[in-house]
Amino acid sequence: MAEPVTRQVSGCAGRVLSSSGSNTERGQPLAADVAELPVLDASGRRVTFGALFQERRAVVVFVRHFLCYVCKEYVEDLAKIPKSALREADVTLIVIGQSSYHHIEPFCKLTGYSHEIYVDPEREIYKRLGMKRGEEISSSGNNIHFVHRDRNRLDHKPINSVLQLVGVQPVNFMSRPTVIHV
Repeated sequence: MAEPVTRQVSGCAGRVLSSSGSNTERGQPLAADVAELPVLDASGRRVTFGALFQERRAVVVFVRHFLCYVCKEYVEDLAKIPKSALREADVTLIVIGQSSYHHIEPFCKLTGYSHEIYVDPEREIYKRLGMKRGEEISSSGNNIHFVHRDRNRLDHKPINSVLQLVGVQPVNFMSRPTVIHV
C-alpha cells in the first residue's frame, strides 16, 4: 500500500485554498472565510467547517443531496469502512450534505452510515468552493492535501483510492453475507 498523501495531488479552484503561500508538503491552507462557515450536526448544533479537521486528519465527502440515488449508494459504501481501520490510520470520515439537519438521522438509518455527518443547509460552503456536484477532500489542520471534483453525478472518486491516499486499508465492497437455504 502507498504511503499516505502529504502534499497536494490535484489542482483545485482558488476558492478552496488560501491565497497565502504554503509549503506543499503540508498541503495548502483552507481559505479563512470558508473555514469559518457553519455546518450543522444531527441535533442542529452549529460547528465551523474548519473546526471539523483543524486538529485531526479527515476525509470530507460532500454529497449532492440526500435524495440523490448515486450519493445514497456512495454513502452506503462509506458506511462499510470499519471504524477500526480509520482509527488505526488516525483519520476521521465526514460526510456533508445539502439539507436540513432534520434529514441526517433518517439518511443515516437508510444508508447504515455511522461516521460523522453534517449539513450545509444554506449551501454556503458549496457555493464558496464552487461545487456543482460532489467533492472529496483529504485534509488536516485546516490544510487541504487532495481534492476531487465530480464531473457528473457518476464521477465519485473510488472509495479505496481515497482510503489509500490517507493510509487506510482498502475495504472489500464485494463481500456478501453467506446465505444458507433450507
